[in-house]
Amino acid sequence: MRKKIFQWLGREFVALSCEGKAEATATQEAREIFRFFDQELRGIGLSLENTVRTRLWGRDRESRNLGSDERVKILSGKARSASSSYISPSHFDSNARVALDLLAMKPSRPGLEKTLKEYEPPIVPLRYLIYDSVVFLSGVTAVLPALPDQLADILPRIAASLTDAGTSWDKAVKVSFFLHRSQKLEILKELFQKTVKANIPRTEYVFVDGYSAEGKLVEIEVTAAI
Repeated sequence: MRKKIFQWLGREFVALSCEGKAEATATQEAREIFRFFDQELRGIGLSLENTVRTRLWGRDRESRNLGSDERVKILSGKARSASSSYISPSHFDSNARVALDLLAMKPSRPGLEKTLKEYEPPIVPLRYLIYDSVVFLSGVTAVLPALPDQLADILPRIAASLTDAGTSWDKAVKVSFFLHRSQKLEILKELFQKTVKANIPRTEYVFVDGYSAEGKLVEIEVTAAI
């Protein structure tokens, strides 16, 4: 397991990453990873309720689905977070079926709680959460014929969520793109820059093999300040 504690946006964050034990089922792997995460967070005075984002990796679709189901069970109530999930065998350094990245935040003062915003009607991922004036959007996707069609659907929906949360693209502090390996990064960058004119301090691009459903070509995660 990897642990990093760092300062960002005037707050303290903890990033945890772990792969499961290869001899277990995908469900067991996910459960054990969260047990490790909970122990690590409690050791520094936090808990799973401080989780603001989780990213689940599956070696294949079955592993992704089983791991995601277990995540929903464990991160319930106040522990719910912005979330995403990907299929990417090359992500793994071991023979594990499931890996997880978790980001937790220590608020700037005691007593602050997360505000959770659902989609209407509610679905498994949150639309977004607000914690200590920082907005974390779950990964946003679309199932449409081509990458330009998907971005034309995704980017306005992200803009609407940012507006609803009291922020905007101009206050986005990090955008992560998870692009299907069949797609060209240059096209993604060109299409995004034509739509979003904001100067975003941090961007990252990761190639993956799949998502929560067939037909998706990109998933975008956004973090913004208020």
